[in-house]
Amino acid sequence: MKIQLADRVRALTPSSTLAITAKAKELKAQGKDVIGLGAGEPDFNTPQHIIEAAVKSMNEGYTKYTPSGGLPELKKAIAAKLKADQGLEYQLNEIIVTSGAKHALYTLFQVLLNDGDEVIIPTPYWVSYPEQVKLAGGNPVYVEGLEQNNFKITPAQLKEKVTEKTKAVIINSPSNPTGMVYSKEELQALGEVCLEKGILIISDEIYEKLIYGEVEHISIAQLSDELKKQTIIINGVSKSHSMTGWRIGYAACDSALIKAMTDLASHSTSNPTTPAQYATIAAYAGPQEEVEKMRSAFLERLEIIHLKLNEIPGISCLKPQGAFYLFPNAKTAATMTGCKDVDEFCNMLLTEANVAVVPGSGFGAPDFMRLSYAISLSQLEEAIRRIHQFVNKRV
Repeated sequence: MKIQLADRVRALTPSSTLAITAKAKELKAQGKDVIGLGAGEPDFNTPQHIIEAAVKSMNEGYTKYTPSGGLPELKKAIAAKLKADQGLEYQLNEIIVTSGAKHALYTLFQVLLNDGDEVIIPTPYWVSYPEQVKLAGGNPVYVEGLEQNNFKITPAQLKEKVTEKTKAVIINSPSNPTGMVYSKEELQALGEVCLEKGILIISDEIYEKLIYGEVEHISIAQLSDELKKQTIIINGVSKSHSMTGWRIGYAACDSALIKAMTDLASHSTSNPTTPAQYATIAAYAGPQEEVEKMRSAFLERLEIIHLKLNEIPGISCLKPQGAFYLFPNAKTAATMTGCKDVDEFCNMLLTEANVAVVPGSGFGAPDFMRLSYAISLSQLEEAIRRIHQFVNKRV
């Protein structure tokens, strides 16, 4: 019998980040000295006090089911964090704990979208946004964040894309893949369009703790009570506390939406992993020195590698303000080296220079490529040296 897959799955676009990672692993298995710059996770271990909190919870017997929406103690810790960092007040019935921030987004789209509903997604975008919208029966509508505007969209661009079917817009600040951060004034202007048009704001703030220079992280929900009511905050501990494998995220928004998400979670995941929830309580309630150490290490790498990357012929890169990615324009370098496009350029870097980077086509920006600096400085410098050497050989 031939198995017929569901249409929703056949329509999915494979993850470009996973594809490049798989190919890099394959070459490594063949003995090639591949340096991977595709990682979307910090290269530090989870802080020890967080690990110990998880072990303690297991030793004390906290290994059973929890409420589907998360432990009340963890919701309290999240509410305290939102109050301390953003000055935002949320009740426990306005917070859901999920199996990672990605799961929070997935669950949100499932309860929010009907067939044909539109979600406005600025480009460059994180690879899973459009796929999750499509899985929920929605239609992604793209707005180009231009390089000359630091990859950020304008109120006029947003307004132009709003239709009667528009349900929400996604704002990811700091951004994956660009590392750019929206200012308070920029968010206020976008928020006014959302209030005027009556569309929801999905504010993905997963990189909020990784900010560099004079900029600051602002949640659009902070700007007014009206905007708070129309905003769904998505966040988690994966990037801030180097807890990618623990799979704990959350959403904070209107209680009716949280109830719907919790009801759906009760039929999908039952609950987020119990020891990981206790670990996250320790992450938010405990010392934050390790968070700052990681941020400082990323900043040190950025300052060095950004300059070296811009020295490569045909490559130009804006300096990111957050996260741990560089998103250089490599179109000229691709042309100079005889490649038909940046996708081929990235493939050649992997096969000939043993450097794995992610082509920008997977992020809706085909002239660019994404490099993660969540690896050691020595490896980063060697990777940039190899890219430089590859280009020089072919020019």
